[in-house]
Amino acid sequence: MTVKKQNVFLVLAGLLVGLSISIGHGVFAEREPATASATAGLPIEELRTFSDVFGRIKNDYVEEVKDSELLNNAIRGMLSGLDPHSAYLDQEQFKELQVGTSGEFGGLGIEVGMEDGFVKVISPIDDTPAQRAGIKAGDLIIRLDDTPVKGLTLNEAVKLMRGKPGTPITLTVVREGVEQPLKIRIVRDVIKVKSVKSRMLEDGFGYVRISQFQSKTAENMVSAVEKLRKEAGGSLKGMVLDLRNNPGGVLNGAVAVSDAFLKKGLIVYTEGRVADSKLRFNATPDDVLGGAPLVVLVNQGSASASEIVAGALQDHHRGIIVGNRTFGKGSVQTILPLSNGTAVKLTTARYYTPSGRSIQAEGIEPDIHLEQVRVSAVEQSFKPVKEADLSGHLENGNGRKKAGGKSKEEKKKAAEEESLAQKDYQLYESLNLLKGLAIQRDQMK
Repeated sequence: MTVKKQNVFLVLAGLLVGLSISIGHGVFAEREPATASATAGLPIEELRTFSDVFGRIKNDYVEEVKDSELLNNAIRGMLSGLDPHSAYLDQEQFKELQVGTSGEFGGLGIEVGMEDGFVKVISPIDDTPAQRAGIKAGDLIIRLDDTPVKGLTLNEAVKLMRGKPGTPITLTVVREGVEQPLKIRIVRDVIKVKSVKSRMLEDGFGYVRISQFQSKTAENMVSAVEKLRKEAGGSLKGMVLDLRNNPGGVLNGAVAVSDAFLKKGLIVYTEGRVADSKLRFNATPDDVLGGAPLVVLVNQGSASASEIVAGALQDHHRGIIVGNRTFGKGSVQTILPLSNGTAVKLTTARYYTPSGRSIQAEGIEPDIHLEQVRVSAVEQSFKPVKEADLSGHLENGNGRKKAGGKSKEEKKKAAEEESLAQKDYQLYESLNLLKGLAIQRDQMK
């Protein structure tokens, strides 16, 4: 799985509050200057209109404006009018972008985009102030402290949300299903994103959570799976891969995570107008799970790189996708450095799943649709009568001292299952699905 020399970084993320966006590894190289043939078709009439407007602002605007400010604003407007992900990055934003894969930055810990003039939360990042404060995927931020968001660019809104760790900000958000806007106070902090977490759900059934795709995510995930396999005695009966509220990140990270579970075939390909935007990534032989059943959890906060993984595993029938329809970001952004230390983040391609699906504005439809609901135990008004309760009942003959009794281990296991169902219903049902798949697999051996 190799890619020839890259002139730019491919980006598969939105805008991180407190940072900029996540980028892939590669080497920056300056593009050659535009040739005469490339500029021969300039729209003279439109440029004359632009010049007239520029002159009007210089002469008639209520306050004097610097030429550089006007031109920078014109560039920003030109890019922001293309799509929600193309943008002009000033020197400060570009520097932040270059350290985006370190997994540590200052801010609130939310991935955001723009919708109808408001800031939309794509997803909160695990273990960050935003998540702890209750920010949810899909929230529309309409006010930052006392400043209305309407009329601000995404970059301007992000700058307001940034700040020194320990300083508070109050977000006013509109949430679907809630009548009144919510005021949520968040204290800024240094965000340290640990992209991979893992634990054993039950004997032989593992759980791996990827919160964001960074440069070492695939490597960390494989290490986590190996640790779970050792804990399970050498092999896993099945695993849940949790990509809920994962906003994306590095393209190569998503490809490598997909490759860890696939032995062959296409993982993802990109199509654009220029040669650099046409890439294909194929799987290499090996499956970190050894063919054990895999369930992938997704929701509306699963975007971009997360959708690449879910789409590849779904198309190859390697995993069962469970949850809600994903966000639907099927475009690739390229970072184009400029000579003055700034850069352009430009949408240059769409990506496609192995079967040729574009998920742009559509998302990945799960194989099993499952809402995240709150579950509570039903209180019984009386204890049901069992055979073991009848006077003079026969012992079961299996050597148990008391028929119908439960060991401490059985009671502990039942309590843990009940707790998981109440805390995370989607994960609880995914575990049940894994158990069924594992039983079916054993019967087919």
